[in-house]
Amino acid sequence: MHERATEFAERARDRHGVDLDVLEFDAGTKTAAAAADAVGCDTAAIASTIVVSLSEPEREAGPESLVAAITSGANRLDLDAVAERFGAASAAMANPEEIREVVGWSIGGVPPICHDAALPTVFDPTLAGYDTVYGAAGTPSAVFAIPPERLADLADATTVDLTG
Repeated sequence: MHERATEFAERARDRHGVDLDVLEFDAGTKTAAAAADAVGCDTAAIASTIVVSLSEPEREAGPESLVAAITSGANRLDLDAVAERFGAASAAMANPEEIREVVGWSIGGVPPICHDAALPTVFDPTLAGYDTVYGAAGTPSAVFAIPPERLADLADATTVDLTG
């Protein structure tokens, strides 16, 4: 197993007391569609973690300006809705360097849990329509399966529809 996927599994066990079965695929799982093809599920059952940067005149860059959105792979995140939800002037996709520095994972493999910094997190209700969803496990070629309610609980996420 890739060292980052192993690190993710160890963090999940240490922080949350769960043993997650990490699945790795040579073809990669960098996009929701690729992950769904690899796993053999609907794209909507992929729990994509999108890190968003909030901006306000008094807000500085750093962990306090980032939020995480766990969305169904079939949905698009509405950045205006994210900004409104968190009382920010605007919201944009966080830059890859900031994600790596603050969250501890790289784009394409950002898991919904086990971040370096605690981020306010929202959870797409579409995912609750599945018995099992699949989230990234630390690399662009690894995922793990989990019931959506359990994922929302582990992520300490608020269920709210912020998709458009």
